[in-house]
Amino acid sequence: MEKETLSQYYIFLILIPVLCGTLARYLTLIVDYRQYPSYPNGYLIHLVTGFISSGIGAIAIPALLEKNFEAITFLFLATEQFRDVRRIEKESLQSLDDVEHVFRGEAYIDGIAKTFEARNYFALLVSFVTSLTMHIVPHKIMLINIIFGILSGVITLYILKNFSKGKAVQDIADISLAKITVKNSDLYVDDIFVTNHLGTDKSRKLVQDNGIAAIIRPKEEHFNRILNHNGQRQAIIFEICRVLGLKRYHYTRRDYETGRIAVVMVPIIYDEGAFIETIKKTPLLESIKKSYRIMDSNFNK
Repeated sequence: MEKETLSQYYIFLILIPVLCGTLARYLTLIVDYRQYPSYPNGYLIHLVTGFISSGIGAIAIPALLEKNFEAITFLFLATEQFRDVRRIEKESLQSLDDVEHVFRGEAYIDGIAKTFEARNYFALLVSFVTSLTMHIVPHKIMLINIIFGILSGVITLYILKNFSKGKAVQDIADISLAKITVKNSDLYVDDIFVTNHLGTDKSRKLVQDNGIAAIIRPKEEHFNRILNHNGQRQAIIFEICRVLGLKRYHYTRRDYETGRIAVVMVPIIYDEGAFIETIKKTPLLESIKKSYRIMDSNFNK
């Protein structure tokens, strides 16, 4: 009977952490307007990799206690495979870019791929901490082990999500609707010249009557460098075109004197609120973030 109880105990020591880690992976598949992967095949792929990650984290502690160092070596080798997740995601998104009306761009794709690799480590760490807690807590009362393990997993997920939480365009800029003006073949958004490629009466009428535009104003001068990056502007255009659809034409243009960014398009669905909200929530790309404090310290020397 004691052996049976001990066997059940070890099953719970592995099962509960695996479930916590897999659930953590599921919770990080946030459904919003930027949703990728798409349901259901994308969910399945990432939940399975999250389950495998959780299994690695759950088995690590028992393997150490049993002094099974070969298993530990195997676990470290298994984590190397998560890099393939990033590579596969990147290749998949790059192939999808060929059939999109508006490209995501290399910088945006790289950020998405890194995010999905990191979320597998979320599952691994949540599972590992849950397993570690359940081993530390006295195992005479199994229910207490489970409760403490789940609580530690929840706290770990909360810390990891806050640590890795990225910023959005609204954190560095103010966004407002703007007026579209067409003069001959020239297109203006407020006072910013955008393009002179509207060569026909039909195209000019289409943009004037059905176009929608916004001005993005950086809150501080050093944010100009981020908003002026082609990858960041491409990400903004991609998101608003995916939300509202693209009937015809999309442009971004920077005012070099003030750092303002003009965004204009002709959407399929005309929704000013969704247009502004999408721009606000477009994530800032990790690959283009810069520390202005370093520059300031160098100038002050």
